[in-house]
Amino acid sequence: MAATLKKILPFILTLIGVVLFCFLTLRTGIHPILVTLSKVGVAGFVLLIISQIIVNCLLGLAWKGGIADISLPRLTASRFIRDAAAACLPFSQLGGMLIGLRATTTGNARHCTTGAPLCWSEGIAANIVDITTEVLGQIVFIIIALLCLIGQNHADRFIWPLSAGMVLLTIGVAGFIWTQHRSGAAITKVASFLAKHISADWGDSLTCNTEQFKTSLDAAWQRPERIALGAGLHLVSWLGSAALTWLSLLLLGAHCSFANAVAIEGVVCGIMSAGFLVPGALGVQEGAYVALGLLFGINADISLSISLLRRGRDIVIGIPVLLLWQYYEFRQLRRSA
Repeated sequence: MAATLKKILPFILTLIGVVLFCFLTLRTGIHPILVTLSKVGVAGFVLLIISQIIVNCLLGLAWKGGIADISLPRLTASRFIRDAAAACLPFSQLGGMLIGLRATTTGNARHCTTGAPLCWSEGIAANIVDITTEVLGQIVFIIIALLCLIGQNHADRFIWPLSAGMVLLTIGVAGFIWTQHRSGAAITKVASFLAKHISADWGDSLTCNTEQFKTSLDAAWQRPERIALGAGLHLVSWLGSAALTWLSLLLLGAHCSFANAVAIEGVVCGIMSAGFLVPGALGVQEGAYVALGLLFGINADISLSISLLRRGRDIVIGIPVLLLWQYYEFRQLRRSA
């Protein structure tokens, strides 16, 4: 029964997301949304795409801040692929992470210092460190967003639930960091879990190199200044995503301060994190933007347009990235044949 539920859960969540998306769209009206989107124009949309690419490159730099042994181009490309998979493919965030892991170690990935090939266990360690530093930056970003919410009418409907969520998230991250530091048995279980969700050859390689996995994690955490740098750059990246929301609002003709945009984006990303199992956060993202927009006096058609612009630029960037990645994988397979 549990196994069956596990298989159909993504379909159930996707269906709920589609229903919520359609409900919000029909209630707002398709014509008002199209009229609002037309205000952006081609030039405005291109500007948003370029800005998103800059933020994505900054995410690669944040990853490099936490991991010194892998090249910046490799980490940046892997981050693009990870985000593209999560945004464009019918996977949860976990699926995007696994594809990003594959991109980190595929081909001729090597250490910057020794030149030795990068193994799967080291790639997983690098991804875990990046995810940890990103969540650390996200916690600070959401706290800033909550501070920006103070004084807004009816803001308490978001402040208290999100504050409670931040407490739980902080406890969870603290436990995750402790596990990376202290609990070898738990790390082995994580490695075994990941091994079950990738191909047999890669899974066997991972389980046979668990000690290397632990060593790679220990080496990363022995440089706390780099961990702090990675978390700080991730915070800047989160603020960059708020700047994209602010720019979108300006292009759509809405009057909104940057502090309000930080509040909107921070609470939205907190809500989306809670709904990470929904593929592409379909419906969750739209509902969050509409709810936060109403708090700041932004019409529902503008809020939905912000979400659609976000999805649009993710697709325009993500599809070419995935195609280039598949072309690269195909070339690697032909060379190894």
